[in-house]
Amino acid sequence: MSNNFISIEAEVQADIKFVWECWNNPEHITKWNFASDDWHCPSAENNLKVGGSFKSRMEAKDGSFGFDFGGIYDEVDEYKLISYTMGDGRRVRTTFESSIGKVKIISEFEAEQSNSLEMQQMGWQAILNNFKHYVESEYFKKTTLYFRIEIIADSAVVYRTMLGLDDKSTYNKWTDVFDPSSNFEGSWESGTKMYFIGQDQDGNKHGMISEIIEHTANEKVTIKHIGLVNGNIEITEGEEVEKWKGCLESYKFTENDGKTLVSVSLDTPRNYKEYFEKSWAAALDKLKALCEENN
Repeated sequence: MSNNFISIEAEVQADIKFVWECWNNPEHITKWNFASDDWHCPSAENNLKVGGSFKSRMEAKDGSFGFDFGGIYDEVDEYKLISYTMGDGRRVRTTFESSIGKVKIISEFEAEQSNSLEMQQMGWQAILNNFKHYVESEYFKKTTLYFRIEIIADSAVVYRTMLGLDDKSTYNKWTDVFDPSSNFEGSWESGTKMYFIGQDQDGNKHGMISEIIEHTANEKVTIKHIGLVNGNIEITEGEEVEKWKGCLESYKFTENDGKTLVSVSLDTPRNYKEYFEKSWAAALDKLKALCEENN
């Protein structure tokens, strides 16, 4: 672009679908579209299509000043590119370069004449930085998922099959949905440390360090995740660990008339929500088949 264009950029740790949603959904826009804490964005409208318009209301929190920021879309290429023309005729082009677990955002905007180039770049970069912070905080925010399945077998059979108490391979069989090499090392007794592990393509051990915080035979097991395993290294601190540390996973077994209702709840970073919704449904179907064929 020509010399009167200013460029800003940021790398966001999230998948492109979530980044795109936060960038374009007015419910998200109002939560990040301001440069400093003494400003806010009380309302936003967005018709994301070529020829469509958008508008965000920008106001100082003390009510001393406010303005509408808007424009008309010139190009929209989902997950890749957005360009628009502002109300004063200046142009903006934003690209989204996605790779596994991250998105690089580059915005180039045409400068105005009233303020210095440095001031304009700082203001726009501050808003983009605010977007990055908002997306990453939302993306890794923990949520709780719930799953249930009814199995035609008594609770003792289901409980022992699920935990692999009589034959460890029964645990491996229903958890291979998550990882074909899925396994555990340790004891299911309350207060003990447990390792839920697998192997990567190079044969190195990886997985979760956990603690069994509650265990009532045939009724309930609750697990708390406390760290990660990478090869022979146990990791209990750091950014990656914080996403999982303290997350609870619980299995409850309720028997009635020869059938057992298995109720599962688990805390997870929000970015794993879709994955776990699919994989836990499939895993419980496998557990049901295992229990009923051996009943």
